[in-house]
Amino acid sequence: MDIRTIGIVGAGQMGNGIAHVCALAGYDVVMSDISQDALNNALALIDTNLGRQVGRGKITEDEKAATLDRIRTTLRLADLGPTDLIIEAATERETVKTAIFEDLLPHLKPETILTSNTSSISITRLASRTDRPERFMGFHFMNPVPVMQLVELIRGIATDEPTFAACKSVVDRLGKTAATAEDFPAFIVNRILMPMINEAVYTLYEGVGSVESIDQSMKLGANHPMGPLELADFIGLDTCLAIMNVLHDGLADTKYRPCPLLTKYVEAGWLGRKTDRGFYDYRGEVPVPTR
Repeated sequence: MDIRTIGIVGAGQMGNGIAHVCALAGYDVVMSDISQDALNNALALIDTNLGRQVGRGKITEDEKAATLDRIRTTLRLADLGPTDLIIEAATERETVKTAIFEDLLPHLKPETILTSNTSSISITRLASRTDRPERFMGFHFMNPVPVMQLVELIRGIATDEPTFAACKSVVDRLGKTAATAEDFPAFIVNRILMPMINEAVYTLYEGVGSVESIDQSMKLGANHPMGPLELADFIGLDTCLAIMNVLHDGLADTKYRPCPLLTKYVEAGWLGRKTDRGFYDYRGEVPVPTR
């Protein structure tokens, strides 16, 4: 199938990044959200990020203008119906994602491919709630989308080969690299990354090291560009906890038990950068460790 138009559900951190790279690659994009403010903020952020690419000489002003012209926004989920490929990038809660797909179904073309940007939820289970499990798969971008080169493509048990090939061709056109993952909890990247972050939180919880010493140790001792607690704040502590719960529930192994301190931070509403407090306090000019 020749993909020409892409619908994106959600204008948040991931959705606006996906809209950015898809429009830049020449696809006509329709981005939906339940909030007009979210859509306006997404367009403003895309404009800013494209401007940075112009400033670095990666694209021209004409390419920036053409990219913005290819993005249309809407509050109506039904407006995504005529698109060839839909990428759901809503919050990481299965009930929300399932409800979105159920609302979309009456408006879709028979050949439309449905995908989810989920970072951990079963693709097979999501697909089973639709009328096209063979035309459904996981399409997991990394954050920040315009910068990160990897996309995980996850087949559900029913996903057919033409659907996979069509999605792989989109990844290629975006100039990114596809990693094929099997449909097991958290796939590849988060299956490895989240337990590391969770272990860093346990290291803090048990008093082995402070926030600063843990992050500094991994940056200077393991050559990581960002410490695990700093990275958790960037991802969102609620997202980290949700993925750990998926791993713990799905694999029934105690090594994936979420650290109680991670749960406590989420219960406090300290979710990281997006709430200005997590393992660091971002309300001042310089981030300050909260423990």
